[in-house]
Formats: sequence, C-alpha cells, structure tokens
Amino acid sequence: MAFKGIPAGALEFYAALEADNSKTFWEANKHRYAEVVRGPVTELCQQLAQYGEFRLFRPHNDMRFAKNKPPYKTHQGAYTEGEGGAGFFVQLSAEGLMAGTGYYAMAKDQLDKFRAAIVDEATGSEIETITAQLAKKYSIGAISELKTAPRGYDKNHPRIELLRRKGLIVSHEFGCPKWLHTSQVTKRIDGLWQAAAEMNSWLDTNVGPSELEPDGFFG
Repeated sequence: MAFKGIPAGALEFYAALEADNSKTFWEANKHRYAEVVRGPVTELCQQLAQYGEFRLFRPHNDMRFAKNKPPYKTHQGAYTEGEGGAGFFVQLSAEGLMAGTGYYAMAKDQLDKFRAAIVDEATGSEIETITAQLAKKYSIGAISELKTAPRGYDKNHPRIELLRRKGLIVSHEFGCPKWLHTSQVTKRIDGLWQAAAEMNSWLDTNVGPSELEPDGFFG
C-alpha cells in the first residue's frame, strides 16, 4: 500500500505504552502496533527507498545488559546507510516524528580521519561553514562529545567544537504537525536529508565507512 501518513493512533499507542510498559499491555495491544506503527513506518521507508533499504528496529529492548530498562521501546526507529557511509534515520514516538542523517557514532578509524580532516585548513573550513549554515535551521549533534580536546589536539583550536564530537549528524524534531497524518511526511524528511547532502558528501569523502567490525545499531 502507498504511504498515506502516520495515523493519530500511532501517537496514542506510544502514549499508552509509556503509561503502561508491561507485557500485559503489549500482548493486548500488539495488533495496534502492527497496524498503526509498523505498517505505516514500513510504507514510509519504502517511499524513501532512494536512500537505501531501511532496517526497522525491534520493539523490544535488550534486557540482557540493562535490567532497569522497560521491556518495550517507546519509539519506532528505522535506519539505512548510503553507499558512501552516511546514515539516514527516522523515529516515531508519542512526541511525533524525528529524522536525521550523518555519522551518528564514529568508530576509532573514522574518528582519526574525521579529526585529521577538521584540522586541515581546507577541509576543516569547509565542514565548519557547512555545519554553521545547517545549524541555523536544524540541530547538529552526535552520539556524544568530549569535554575537552582529544589527546594530541590543541584545546584552543578554532574548530574545537567539531574536534570534540564523536560523530556528526543533522537532525530535526518535527513534532506532531497536521501534515504528519498525510503523505507530506515523505517530502518533509526528504527536504531535511537533501539539505544535509553537502555535509554527507564531505563525510563520505573525508571519513567513509569504518573498516572495523561494527558493534551494533543505535535505537
């Protein structure tokens, strides 16, 4: 089926799950999850297939290493990675829609390349200009950042804010506007990702995919 928007019932489902994150609730309502969450998000990802084949995250939290976590995720995420290495993700929760793109969490070999490119005057100035322009409308972030300069780098470097980051993404919290329930969702997400195309091109050229073994997806 063609994507027609995110149903209001999807937001209602996650609001209810936040209030009662239990197996009892899940078993009684998993048909709602399939109908108003997973189904529409799958259709949305199919509409965005030019960015790659998306992987939808499982609704269950991994309880093996974090016993205090609730058993079920209160959001539905989906992720794909372009040929050059940049990632594209969407997330739906009771708060609405969020989307982003870039390199959320860089592996060690990627960080080495990233920092070297930031220090280089030509490539460093380029990404500084790109991110400054994007920051006027969107959020710039990463999985985390250092409190000070990485070892071996000047803490007074003019691009120290970029050097401290362990990744680089552009994201936007769209929330719950009226268009969320229409096919306009695809256009809005595509607009964000197209706006970040120059940043992703810089990352793919100067960083690229990690050659180390991956340690899992986020979500």
